[in-house]
Amino acid sequence: MYWELGYGFIPILLIMLVVASVRILREYERGVVFQLGRFWKVKGPGLIILIPGIQQMVRVDLRTVVMDVPEQDVITRDNVSVKVNAVVYARVVDPQLAVIQVENYMVATSQLAQTTLRAILGKHELDQLLAEREQINQDLQQVLDVQTDAWGIKVTNVEIKHVDLNENMIRAIAKQAEAERERRAKVIHAEGELQASAKLLEAANVLAEAPQAMQLRYLQTLTAIAGEKNSTIIFPMPIDLIASVLDRLTDRPRPGERG
Repeated sequence: MYWELGYGFIPILLIMLVVASVRILREYERGVVFQLGRFWKVKGPGLIILIPGIQQMVRVDLRTVVMDVPEQDVITRDNVSVKVNAVVYARVVDPQLAVIQVENYMVATSQLAQTTLRAILGKHELDQLLAEREQINQDLQQVLDVQTDAWGIKVTNVEIKHVDLNENMIRAIAKQAEAERERRAKVIHAEGELQASAKLLEAANVLAEAPQAMQLRYLQTLTAIAGEKNSTIIFPMPIDLIASVLDRLTDRPRPGERG
């Protein structure tokens, strides 16, 4: 009877050993296999067979992970206090390093992203932080990628989500923007006056070289005045005519003088 129980227990033990030794890894998973505590190899995807009690396996997900960087208090280079949060996109490219070199690669990457965010943004002024966000994102991505390379992690992208300013700073930025718009308006007006004066000078030179053009312009002015149907019309006197009359008056002999 005892022999029968022993023989019946053997198939159950074999089934348990097979179940314990078989692993199935999906396409996006890899298994870091240790043999007697030492690294053996990276296996997967598909069916993996392990030796129970001798080999152990750690699953590693190769898909891109989105990590939310909590809101950080940052002091910019021009001593402005802001609150900034970001998001980091990272994935495992070397499962062996991700398991052996760091205890929890996702937590380590998240903590590193927080400290790097404060360090990089502290080197920029507030205007740069608001206007050059794309360049700052690239700087953050490059710094994180270099530091996580030893862990087998690839940081593919970093995006600053929101920059929170206090109300006083928002009002100051609004005043600065308004002053900048007024300055641009004055510059544009001055440039317009300069261009108009240059064109007037050019027109005066052309009219001075061709007196006939001045007469034609005089006639056009009279036509425009007549077309307005005004009750009072003032006829301008040509400058050349006035000059000729003045010349004749100055040439006429004064009383008591002989011609």
